[in-house]
Amino acid sequence: MQHSYMKFFDNLVSEEDRMIRATARKFADREIAPHAHAWEEAEDFPRELYKKAGDAGIMGIGFPEHAGGAGGGPMAQIMAIEGLLRGGSTGVAVGLFSAGIAMPPLINAGNPQLIERFVKPTLAGDKVAALAVTEPGAGSDVAGITTRAVKDGDDYIVTGNKIFITSGVKADILTTLVRTGDDPHQGVSFLVIEKNMPGVIVSRSLKKTGWRASDTAELAFDEVRVPKSHLVGSEGAAFILLMQNFQMERLALAAYGALSAEIAYEEAIAYAKERKAFGKKLTGFQVTRHKLADMGTKVLTAKTLLYQVANRMEAGEEVIAEVSMCKNFCAQIAQEVCYDAVQILGGMGYMRESIVERLSRDVRILPIGGGTTEVMKEIISKRVGY
Repeated sequence: MQHSYMKFFDNLVSEEDRMIRATARKFADREIAPHAHAWEEAEDFPRELYKKAGDAGIMGIGFPEHAGGAGGGPMAQIMAIEGLLRGGSTGVAVGLFSAGIAMPPLINAGNPQLIERFVKPTLAGDKVAALAVTEPGAGSDVAGITTRAVKDGDDYIVTGNKIFITSGVKADILTTLVRTGDDPHQGVSFLVIEKNMPGVIVSRSLKKTGWRASDTAELAFDEVRVPKSHLVGSEGAAFILLMQNFQMERLALAAYGALSAEIAYEEAIAYAKERKAFGKKLTGFQVTRHKLADMGTKVLTAKTLLYQVANRMEAGEEVIAEVSMCKNFCAQIAQEVCYDAVQILGGMGYMRESIVERLSRDVRILPIGGGTTEVMKEIISKRVGY
């Protein structure tokens, strides 16, 4: 961390987890940073990066060793995110970590055959995995999905559409939420669908405001025949698995927000110390100093909340409301700090070559992805009891 006050966090993060962050940072400096701008402009990054990340042990961070992972808990995953984001492309980090939301249902409920066939190759970087949940008519309301899986002998026949699927273009493996019954919650199941199965169609690669280096797909399933052995757990078990999955996804999104704010803050400080206006540096103006002070306070507060919630989750405590609060707060702080950073950088903050410009676009998805701010507030209300 570049600023001395950030040592405040040292007692919230173990030495082992700080080493994970350092390892991910070195990987990002070597493999991502030199290409980040070009990959953002191309709206893609090479598939080989998954294998490089797998070989470096990055892909397996936060996953159990029996499934091919490197071990560690929620804090380890946050440290990996922090390290990778230092490479300058949130899109690359999000793309690499699509396995982080696609593989947990298989690890938590899948049989050893599914883990051996799909999880281990993914965490090794040999396969790319995506979670296929959202549909054109069902986003945060996952109980409203209509993609249907109908039994036919030893198979399911899957028909439907998915949209906004991170890594959906590159993915070999799709952990897909399907409707196997009529009950809104108990009638949904997870099936592992392989991209090369007949009837799986990438309808289009979607163009986005931010996270540009990650691919995002609209998918169609046209009577795809999927073996019953690809069912994750039992029929009707997916809703609980998905709710468990959402907790770590939301915490990860909070981490993207907190660190994006920190990077933007650091960039604003560096620029303000060098840029001159009306004969003096920007830091010579009280309005700039006070803006930076407010930005630093927001970053400190967001990261403190993030780390505290992560530690409580790692200790096995129920933190459903707290995770929702953390996601909302870090998303809000990211918007505010990145906006102020653009303002301090002025015209340069509006140029695509600037990391601040990129972050200001990237953070806009945070109040939407993984459950909207409004949905988070409903969860908080119900858990707190008002």
